[in-house]
Amino acid sequence: MTADRVEVSWDPGKSKWLIRIQNGEEVIRRYCDAPKNADETALRAAAEKTVRDEGYEFGPARVTIRRESAASR
Repeated sequence: MTADRVEVSWDPGKSKWLIRIQNGEEVIRRYCDAPKNADETALRAAAEKTVRDEGYEFGPARVTIRRESAASR
């Protein structure tokens, strides 16, 4: 099964990166322990591993990285 969308954003409440995997109406949220100043390559690799661990496939182009606060959404 292929994930429709993958988004990585910083969650200031947990001080961790939040990885959101969306497939249709289903949304899975998982946290990542990468440092706040992690580069894009590290965040994409963490997202890819998380998506695969959840049993999904995706193309790296489907990953959106948001550096602003996740609490503002």
